[in-house]
Amino acid sequence: MPKQKTDDLIQLIKSLTRAEKRHFRLFVKRNQASDDILFLKLFDFLDKHQEYDEGKILKKLPAIKKRQLSNLKAHLYKQLLISLRLLNKNHNVDVDIRESIDYARVLYNKGLYKQSLDILDKTKAKAENADRGLLALEIIGFEKHIESQYITRSIASRVDELTSESESLFAASLRKDTLSSLALQLYSRYLKTGYVRNEDDYEQAKAFFQENLPDYKVEDLGFLGKIYWYQAHLWYNHIIQNFAFSYKNAQQLVNVFHERPEMIPLELPLYLKSLHLLLNTLFHVMHYEKFGETLELLENIKKKYNVEQVKNVEGLYNMYLYIHRINKHFLEGTFSAGANFMPELDKAIQEDLYSWDERREMVFNYKIACMYFGAGDQDKALDYLNLIINQRNPDYRQDIQCFARILSLISHYELGNERLVEYQIKSVYRFLAKMKDLHDVQREIFRFLRRTPRIRTDQIKEEFIALKGKLEEAREKPYERRPFLYFDIISWLESKIEGRTVQEVIHEKFVEREETESK
Repeated sequence: MPKQKTDDLIQLIKSLTRAEKRHFRLFVKRNQASDDILFLKLFDFLDKHQEYDEGKILKKLPAIKKRQLSNLKAHLYKQLLISLRLLNKNHNVDVDIRESIDYARVLYNKGLYKQSLDILDKTKAKAENADRGLLALEIIGFEKHIESQYITRSIASRVDELTSESESLFAASLRKDTLSSLALQLYSRYLKTGYVRNEDDYEQAKAFFQENLPDYKVEDLGFLGKIYWYQAHLWYNHIIQNFAFSYKNAQQLVNVFHERPEMIPLELPLYLKSLHLLLNTLFHVMHYEKFGETLELLENIKKKYNVEQVKNVEGLYNMYLYIHRINKHFLEGTFSAGANFMPELDKAIQEDLYSWDERREMVFNYKIACMYFGAGDQDKALDYLNLIINQRNPDYRQDIQCFARILSLISHYELGNERLVEYQIKSVYRFLAKMKDLHDVQREIFRFLRRTPRIRTDQIKEEFIALKGKLEEAREKPYERRPFLYFDIISWLESKIEGRTVQEVIHEKFVEREETESK
């Protein structure tokens, strides 16, 4: 068995829950004594040891010969997948449907055509109710095949019925596939560069969206078709920083689920993503009351559904929960309180508890850095910013890479590392220029930081006031608002001018905003 396959086996075993391990052992022992099953002995050994050591395996398990080991590992991997498939069929509609199709094929092979057709008819209804168009098409294809051999008196009407169903499902599947591709392409665009940076970016995004958006009516779409329709519109509006419209799209996305609540357990990952997108847009439009209600809805999902049953769902649930608990502290300006649970999040990342990808870890590292910066702990902020800055050529989230460097410069300035700031300004400037992310806001910050060693103490307040005025002026320009989405530099400048912490300034703004909205 090649090394990569061995690594895959070890990774699969380490990912198993206690319930899954128990089920596997019962599954293996159902027909024979465990003492006779070599691959189960291999499983028990690999489960107990953190690292794969072939020499130790052969020594501890003398019944296993070296020439057998490769085939034994391959067999163990296959048996683990079979066991997991059986265990998860009640939690995954796709697995359940495919199992029924397999049963129908077994009956067909036995020549029991009517029994096979009965199973297929029930399974097709289940597939259509769950909006599994491709599986329903597969079932119809199988039904046609059987009907060509099992002739009934209703064959003429049956052929017309199957043909009509097939054409309708094919058209619906094509619509859904077109929209899902568009939503994914827009999401990929956002992951690479973030928000539009200038007029050229905006025109490119607009042209791409208009050219690829199909001429469908949303009311003609099925459940998943509507999901992808609103996702595509949301990502487009998010990229061009039209947060009022992306909020509307996110609410429509969640409403699709609330109109058909039976789909929530079937599409729990999609529902979690929809709530996440709604919370994101609420954060950007600073709708705190609605944000709190939606966050509570997300938190309560754990009470209704067993999110720990499926590793993927557990990872998504906890990821979104961490993101929006952090964002809640950002809205409130309660950075010190938020910093208290950053070690818990850092532990989840370091121990890879939820198999988050590197891009998500980068976003978390930036958010953790911002939390510590807001709490006044620039040293810890720099620890997490350096994790981003020192990554070797990542091809995603160029926006985070750029603003991590800017926040790093400001953190060093706060710590009084003037020489380090002066040394790093040129390299950061070159990096932003290379990324085509150098705008008025960044230029003004660089000019200020470059001059700080020459500014007298009695002039510093006036310099802060002047910089704040220039940045507020720049913020009125459409494509200069982008930097303020990553770091509230205006509040930081106000804290320097007023001699207060940035936490106090942001929290005071939050209180004033809430008092105004409650009147």
